[in-house]
Amino acid sequence: MSTRSRIGIELADGSVLSAYHHWDGYPEWLGRILNTHYNTKDKVAELIDGGDMSVAWTDERWDDNSVQGVYGPQYYSQRGDDCPPRHDANLIEYVGDGEEYAYLYTLNGEWVCYDLHETPKIVEIPSAALAV
Repeated sequence: MSTRSRIGIELADGSVLSAYHHWDGYPEWLGRILNTHYNTKDKVAELIDGGDMSVAWTDERWDDNSVQGVYGPQYYSQRGDDCPPRHDANLIEYVGDGEEYAYLYTLNGEWVCYDLHETPKIVEIPSAALAV
């Protein structure tokens, strides 16, 4: 299911560096993936550094050379697109882009999910890990 979202990391100056995420961006999937597989500052920074992506956790790639069972992000740059991370001056700019959800890895080392369907509000990310 296509659910437009952004994955961001809060920087020391209050700005946000982020990447667009296209598929399954709702908290029950992407939120749990982020909590399970991207749970340190280094892992989050590496994920965002790849730029915009189709999905953050899959064993599929744009070419036919993917190895079954090797999971990670599927970046648009892997198919030749130029979609680098975006830098927003603050949280207001970050959540004001028209996506459905925005995830922020905070300076405290926690993921926060913003539901942006109407007025931005923080929603819970389910705590159980996914099987993959």
